[in-house]
Amino acid sequence: MSMKKESPWDVELHLAAARGDAKRLQVLLDSGRVHVDCKDKDGTTPLILAAAGGHIDAVVELLQQGADANAKRLTGTTALFFSAQGGYMDIATILIKHGAVVDSCSIDGGTPLFVACQCGHLDVVEGLIAKGANVNAHMKDGATALFIAAQNGHVRILEVLLAYGAKTEAARTDGATPLWIAAQMGHDHVVRRLLKAGAKVDSKRHDGATPLFKAAHKGHTAVIGEILKYRPNLGILPNGESALHAAALMGHMTVARQLVGTGADPLLVNQEGLTPLQIAIRHSQNQVANYLKDKIRSRTAPC
Repeated sequence: MSMKKESPWDVELHLAAARGDAKRLQVLLDSGRVHVDCKDKDGTTPLILAAAGGHIDAVVELLQQGADANAKRLTGTTALFFSAQGGYMDIATILIKHGAVVDSCSIDGGTPLFVACQCGHLDVVEGLIAKGANVNAHMKDGATALFIAAQNGHVRILEVLLAYGAKTEAARTDGATPLWIAAQMGHDHVVRRLLKAGAKVDSKRHDGATPLFKAAHKGHTAVIGEILKYRPNLGILPNGESALHAAALMGHMTVARQLVGTGADPLLVNQEGLTPLQIAIRHSQNQVANYLKDKIRSRTAPC
């Protein structure tokens, strides 16, 4: 797609929008020398710049001059997307009143609601939902707004999404669920809330790793404490390993104690025929190895 070369008037209009100079915008547009929706090489219009900068007076002036509230950059993002990203619900409300599509998505499927969830703008999330945003829309990779909120640790936003019917098991294309990503990222408060909402404790990514396995691999002890309340699978998973194997591999001593204390077997054999103890020894995780040795001795010692 080709675009005409920007004129000096186009550039000046863009600069005025980026600065939020509503009076200069009015003068330029009233001159008739420049179009209100002129675009730069990335497809950015003055309205998009003004919205991204939080310049409400400039936004109002451009809309009154006939700016297209649904104009898109080459990435598919609109003025509403950028107002949501910046946390400017006042501007988002004005744009929607002027016809901005609430669920207009970028080329990767992201909507204004997604970026508000990512950036932690609770008021924008609530406002967009009130305007009809779809809480279960998903990006091309399958990630939903709930997934994005869980990934970024925004528990209050997560609670709002759940209250409006967000699906806890809506998975990304690789099988990762909101619970899985929250466990990987170490967001124990999010993990707690998702489990309380009924999220499946042993949801698996396509490689067979569960939330517990990933938390054990990363050493997220608080997350593991929450997951263990829901009796997760401590045995061999479809990926051929157990959570204790992951803890042994990485040398996470506290995690090993948590898992063994809940019933994980230090003599459990993985797909390679190795126990967690052997894994710890092989990778010179001496503290974990000594702990597992002591546990095995205490189990086999005569009464």
